Amino acid sequence: MFELPNLPFDKNALEPYMSRMTLDLHHGKHHLNYINTLNGLIERTRFADQSLPDIIKKTAGVPEQTALFNNAAQAWNHGFFWKCLTPLGGGALPDGAFKDAVRRDFDGEGNFKAKLAETALSQFGSGWAWVVADKGEIRLLKTANADTPVARGLKT
Repeated sequence: MFELPNLPFDKNALEPYMSRMTLDLHHGKHHLNYINTLNGLIERTRFADQSLPDIIKKTAGVPEQTALFNNAAQAWNHGFFWKCLTPLGGGALPDGAFKDAVRRDFDGEGNFKAKLAETALSQFGSGWAWVVADKGEIRLLKTANADTPVARGLKT
């Protein structure tokens, strides 16, 4: 069974950009609901002992598994999202392979950040903006609702 992960920061650490109330709603209510619903859906099924990525990959695009996919994917998406946030803000990319790939694939950090913002802002309705590795290249991807790069076998 899955559990709601702890936030890697205090609930007021992201203010003024994300309030404690927003975190309480998205972490303590939405994310928790995805986890609880997922656990109810997988109890005593072949999915009970599988990882979130495995459940996502096996249920993506299967109409009779839509509820399971949506809850597993949103549980994974939110868990990943919390790990991406930091009270210290963003700033420059750390030196290393990712920074080198960004320079190569986006002609610099400034272009990368602008394209990522453009990708996120162009998502109509609920969804996500992702930075993924695809065949050795860094790509930007947007997904609607519960869709996730995990379903496509892409690395985030």
